[in-house]
Amino acid sequence: MLLDFFMEIVPNLWQVGGGDLTGPGDAAIYLVRFGKRAALIDAGCGDGHRRLTDNIGDCLPPDVVLEYLFLTHCHYDHTGGAAAIRDTYGCRIVAHAQDAVYLEKGDSRVTAASWYGATMPPLAIDKHVTTATQTFKVGSGHLTAYHCPGHSPGSMVLVTEIENQKILFGQDIHGPLHADLLSDRQQYRRSLKFLMGLQADILCEGHFGIYRGPGQVKQFIGGYLMDY
Repeated sequence: MLLDFFMEIVPNLWQVGGGDLTGPGDAAIYLVRFGKRAALIDAGCGDGHRRLTDNIGDCLPPDVVLEYLFLTHCHYDHTGGAAAIRDTYGCRIVAHAQDAVYLEKGDSRVTAASWYGATMPPLAIDKHVTTATQTFKVGSGHLTAYHCPGHSPGSMVLVTEIENQKILFGQDIHGPLHADLLSDRQQYRRSLKFLMGLQADILCEGHFGIYRGPGQVKQFIGGYLMDY
């Protein structure tokens, strides 16, 4: 597990937000570059937007276009800053349809905005993922979204490959499960088993950092199967 978050995880992959990087309420925000295009995974609460844009600018040359913002699920610590990111970069926001509905109507309970003393404003989603798996071309690379419900109805993970290493962006693998979030324990357990089967080399998690090596990744995910 990495303790110094603001570093290049592998070539062209960085953590640019979360915790001390942007704001204490933010989940991790990851930036991945494929040639002249790049994508963000999650958006934080939005309070640290200026710090986030500074961090992105430190990683990307001016001629690289931030093409996509992928929202792994609808919760406010991952989505509250999405509108400001789109306004700044002109990127397209992607979310699974089963969570997009709560973002687009501004549901502060299901998005957990109320847990942060905030209100979720309605957020238009540019691209709804409606299938179990969907692959997005980003410049010279690809990101594949997998629907992994349980923590929320439309939770999804992103997977890519960089230098022959499979990278799993598995935000909130740890849960929690809560009625306000419309969590489903059986779906959650099925999703964890699916994630273990991906055999990722690196896990970029939403709140507990980066895990390297298939053994560490499997141990982290499997621990929550034991808990739930």
